[in-house]
Amino acid sequence: MNKDSMSARILALLFSKIGTLIAWFIMYYAVKPFWLFYVTLEQNRRDKRLRILFYRGFLLLVGSLIVLLFFSNYEVIHTAQGKTFNEVSDLEPKTVGLLLGTSKYMKNGRINPYYKTRLEAASILYFEGKICALLISGDHSRHDYNEPLDFKTDLIQLGIPEDCIYLDYAGFRTLDSMIRAKEIFGQKSLIVISQEFHNQRAIYLAEKHQLSAIGFNAKEIKGSFALKTNLREYLARGKAFLDVVLKKGPKFLGPTIRIEAQ
Repeated sequence: MNKDSMSARILALLFSKIGTLIAWFIMYYAVKPFWLFYVTLEQNRRDKRLRILFYRGFLLLVGSLIVLLFFSNYEVIHTAQGKTFNEVSDLEPKTVGLLLGTSKYMKNGRINPYYKTRLEAASILYFEGKICALLISGDHSRHDYNEPLDFKTDLIQLGIPEDCIYLDYAGFRTLDSMIRAKEIFGQKSLIVISQEFHNQRAIYLAEKHQLSAIGFNAKEIKGSFALKTNLREYLARGKAFLDVVLKKGPKFLGPTIRIEAQ
């Protein structure tokens, strides 16, 4: 093969390669917009499916929560029906009254009306001879916050003997208070002292843990402060129902304490 023929073949091969590269370059930039459009379309479809799944899941969650709240509210009211009383004369005497704790002061520094009315209800029960002893169950999780001691101090000032008052410092929740009244303080039957909505939930929890309880209703509180509390109560009843289903126990138990006032 002569030199001219070899050069011609090399040039032909070179132009062929260059032509192929140019063709691929043109195809890439010609097809790329269509490919990106296709990918975007598929992504949007997937996003739409994800959005649909998200909305369905969200609606299912909200629906389940609503059903839970309605059902738990019904369960609490049904269980406590006929077991809460506004008049002290309607109450059967018991050895112990269980006073459920709350903070003495509100954030604005004023006396908490729930505290004041529960204090009054507890003193009425004692002086009317419906109970022999008071078990005060509340939160003492901080050294500067002591619900049971606040109640005890004020009850003594009202004339109730100190040796008739027993304190449960681990009543962090109503569930804890009811179970500990039975397991720690050995009670089988008692009177719960709080507002009616709270008494209903306490009685529900007591019944589910084989503790017989009736409630003496402290005076109901009205106004915006009470509205917030009543709304929270619906959530608290849902949680109480779940606690029963899941067999939730108190945060602490411990050694038994005998209530001597018989």
